[in-house]
Amino acid sequence: MTDADLAAHLAAVAGRLLTEVRDSNLLSLKALGKAGDATANQFLVHALREQRPDDGLLSEEEKDNADRLARSRVWIVDPVDGTREYGEARTDWAVHVALAVDGVPVIGAVALPGLGVVLRSDQPAAVTPAPERLRMVVSRTRPAAEAVAVAERLGAELLPMGSAGAKAMAVVRGEADIYLHTGGQYEWDSCAPVAVALAHGLHCSRVDGSPLVYNQADTYMPDLLICRKEHAPRVLALVREIGAG
Repeated sequence: MTDADLAAHLAAVAGRLLTEVRDSNLLSLKALGKAGDATANQFLVHALREQRPDDGLLSEEEKDNADRLARSRVWIVDPVDGTREYGEARTDWAVHVALAVDGVPVIGAVALPGLGVVLRSDQPAAVTPAPERLRMVVSRTRPAAEAVAVAERLGAELLPMGSAGAKAMAVVRGEADIYLHTGGQYEWDSCAPVAVALAHGLHCSRVDGSPLVYNQADTYMPDLLICRKEHAPRVLALVREIGAG
């Protein structure tokens, strides 16, 4: 199985497991989140250690192992991205499986089990043209002030949404045009979505325009921008203006 096939298969199976756990109707919302995270994580971690024993591994739900820092190839996974949305049986949650090579997200799969799809870095499709009025995805519970300010300057419509993966894939799927996040994330929140977005020809960077680099000792990532390449210069300039102001 190729790395891309493995990533997609793992994301899809984890998504099915999560759906089965939720549909059992045996767990309260809080317990469901914990059970789902644990179930998907155990599957992903054990499968990756068996299928790719020489690679490093970083998972949100697994104690970090500094040995990964010495590896060129590191799998970065988020068993449930959007635990709240998962528990509420919404569609805007995801499973992330990515492979970073020397810090670059080269392989990624993002499963959207609520929609029955898996988006893959090795199967890019054309991103549909943007409408006249741009659409920006933001957090449905705490939209970042910078994103709201940029949207106002652009005259963009705000689309509240749950998980980071769902937001990024909304841009890939042509349902949104800009994903600007300044509220802080971790490597597992964006590695797989960025790999998929890059493969689809989208712009992905920090909000200062610098590259997104993975498999770092500190897994915190303060911000990111995913959008069509033609919109990136304007968005980055607006972020600088707002920051300077």
